Amino acid sequence: MPAIFSNRILLSLITGLFLWLAWSPSGFAPLLFVAWVPLLLLEHRYYSDGKLSKKSLFGFVYLSFVAWNVLTTWWVYFASDWGSLVAFLVNSLFMATVFMLFHFTHCRIKKKWAYISLPVYWIAFEYLHLNWELSWPWLTLGNGFAAYAPLVQWYEFTGALGGSLWVLETNIVIAIIIITKNKKEICKPVAFIAVPVILSLLIHFNYSEKTNPVHVVVVQPNVDPYNDKFSGMSNEEQLSKILRLGFEKITDSTQYLVAPETAIPYSMWEDRLEEYEVIKTLRKILEQFPKLKIVIGASTNYAYVNGESPSVTARLIKKENVYYDSYNTALQIEKEKPIQIFHKSKLVPGVERMPYPSIFGFLETLAIDLGGTAGSLGTQPHPSVFTSNENIIAPVICYESVYGGYVSEYINKNASLIFIITNDGWWRDTPGYKQHLQYARLRAIEMRRSIARSANTGISAFINQRGDVQQPTHWWKEDVIETAINKNEELTIYAKHGDYLGVIAALLVPVFLILSFIKKRQ
Repeated sequence: MPAIFSNRILLSLITGLFLWLAWSPSGFAPLLFVAWVPLLLLEHRYYSDGKLSKKSLFGFVYLSFVAWNVLTTWWVYFASDWGSLVAFLVNSLFMATVFMLFHFTHCRIKKKWAYISLPVYWIAFEYLHLNWELSWPWLTLGNGFAAYAPLVQWYEFTGALGGSLWVLETNIVIAIIIITKNKKEICKPVAFIAVPVILSLLIHFNYSEKTNPVHVVVVQPNVDPYNDKFSGMSNEEQLSKILRLGFEKITDSTQYLVAPETAIPYSMWEDRLEEYEVIKTLRKILEQFPKLKIVIGASTNYAYVNGESPSVTARLIKKENVYYDSYNTALQIEKEKPIQIFHKSKLVPGVERMPYPSIFGFLETLAIDLGGTAGSLGTQPHPSVFTSNENIIAPVICYESVYGGYVSEYINKNASLIFIITNDGWWRDTPGYKQHLQYARLRAIEMRRSIARSANTGISAFINQRGDVQQPTHWWKEDVIETAINKNEELTIYAKHGDYLGVIAALLVPVFLILSFIKKRQ
């Protein structure tokens, strides 16, 4: 193998390896500041030598992102071998295409502006990945600091996309210094890293929550999602386990009992909820504890009757000629009040909903099985909150907690606390469920909201407004935790404006593309 070819493979692999080694839950996040440098040096080699094939550059770039995707999210394989392979290859293809778009611009306009185009293209891509039907924002660059919450307290101003910008700009500065051999500029990357870190630490150590306590009990029932939850145990048996654990901590001062996603796994018709034994049981519990509200995950169905138009995800009951939707649902049950219902809106592509079914319907057989309902579930168009006389709660279901801009919509509806209910058991004992917990820390910082997190098999925890994890439970062990968490009604800049950095980047993309094509004509 020619030396130049092997060197190119090495550069591409180093980028993929560094990105993986930087990632939570146990990665060394500062590696993110140099992870892209080898790839940028590789790109510069192709930029400088017009004889080198652009196709070979794409191959090396693709190799970098395949390595990152596979090494960081390999645990998806436990759910589906073929489905995970498609996810790895397709997501890597998106990333490589974005980087090649930067190379295209680099070859046509001035270097200074070309290097600005990389963070513009990349952040616009991450913003798209947060909002389209092929959404998989797990590897948003800013998420890489999730285990280093004290260093990114300024996410309350920018969200995780600000972290992506931080990473890319620092890598670009370092790469340019190496390319130009200008040692005098070495202070620039130091400042790029140090200034946000110092600002963040100052915020972290000076941030003080207002004392505004809400007493919450979180249950971790630890029901095996493959062998028990959807086939072995009835709704009543699973609820009995939850209540047994809850009674260990519930007192007359408890205001909320939080149980995980699909804690009631077998579907209930929403127009007849009060007829089900599990709901009647919960109503009896509320008679014993007047202050208590129960927030619990469930599977529900809604029938389209009386001339209602069915949604695109509706299913047909042929015998009755009735269309209905199935939902991944959160319920809030309160004494002498109607049940409040929230339908999960951010669904896992290929699992809970087939993206763009007219195009990708043939991939249905590759869908990743999370141990629950597979196929297209229904959604509600915008998140809604659970209200009571004292509090407003953001009910966030599983995958939704990865979306900062989406969670900000709850906060703009006056949610003062965040409850995350999830079932991470399908990941098994891998980094997947640990990464998911760490991402919740970023939501706490961005919104400055306390979080109660109930995970079926772990990790359940409380997270304060600085992103500190408190009372984390053990994996694959039933448990119950209780504390008073402080609510907050103030809005951060990020909560007010959401992913505005993504919007700005998306608006700048056509500008750089137009400049690139104009230069080509000249």
